Amino acid sequence: MSEVKSHEFEGFLQRALGDHRLFLIYGPDRGLVSERAGQIAAKTGIALDDPFCLVKLDASDLQQNPGRLLDEVNSIGLFGGEKLVWVRASGTEKALLDAFTLLSKEPPAGSYVIIEAGDLKKGAGLRKLAETARSVIGIACYADDARAINALIDLELGQENLKITATARQRLVETLGGDRIASRNEIRKLALYCRGLPTVEEEHVFDIVGDASAISVDDAVDAVLKGDADGLNHAVRKIVASKTAIFLVLQACLKQFQVLDLMRAEMDEKRQQPAQVVATLGRHLHFRRKPLVEAALRNWQSSAIQRELNRLNAAVFQSRSRASLEDSIAMQTLLAITLQSARR
Repeated sequence: MSEVKSHEFEGFLQRALGDHRLFLIYGPDRGLVSERAGQIAAKTGIALDDPFCLVKLDASDLQQNPGRLLDEVNSIGLFGGEKLVWVRASGTEKALLDAFTLLSKEPPAGSYVIIEAGDLKKGAGLRKLAETARSVIGIACYADDARAINALIDLELGQENLKITATARQRLVETLGGDRIASRNEIRKLALYCRGLPTVEEEHVFDIVGDASAISVDDAVDAVLKGDADGLNHAVRKIVASKTAIFLVLQACLKQFQVLDLMRAEMDEKRQQPAQVVATLGRHLHFRRKPLVEAALRNWQSSAIQRELNRLNAAVFQSRSRASLEDSIAMQTLLAITLQSARR
């Protein structure tokens, strides 16, 4: 596989695609996966508003017709020319793996294929295949680090000719980074709020970003860990009233369970108590949340944490691919995990 690392992606976009026809884009940051898939799609030169040139498929299409991907890749458009087949799926579908195996051996000459997948673990079939196939460009998308977040802030605020103070920037960076699209939308919301002002101050960030995406989201995640359905409903109502996407709660819950997974693995490997693990791996946690995380570590086994991580990853993908159902998907998922916490 010709791997494009995160810091190399902007440079990669400046070059011609050449003979490359197959692209696998995956990772835990669904917003960044979607954004980069769109950038590569634009780079192909295919008219993205032409239904005869662009074919979009999802997991359900492949389940209903396992040969659909190969059929679309090998078929000729009504008016000729090149085609783009854009697939959004988790990346674990057998039909997708089988079709991609054949395509990697004989790349198409007249079609581009973009696979927009989820967080593929090392050894997952599709990722493993891509790592051994020289005909595939693989792009992993992980949560933005501080440098990437700062660059995004400068880009979005620069378009409104806005400057930002150091304290405001620090507060904004702390609230972003889990999902590229969510981060970009929060910065754009802030820029709109401050339009006409010369500088973004810390109180502006607190007014438009801080309360809903930090305090309320933490309250919702804490309610999930406690198994407190009433507390979750109260926090979600607060978020909805503030016009903030409930997707941010889903994202924060995913982050929390990723941390729990890491801590639980450390507990099992070193035979430590929850308090010991939190003391070493939970230094970033607010002191008031540490007892809650310790209780969760006592109640959740690794297998159960993995199950909920899979549930959350699937919900994040579904909410991004079916925006009209985002609120329902997020709420059903959060309530299901809350009920599991209550039982424990």
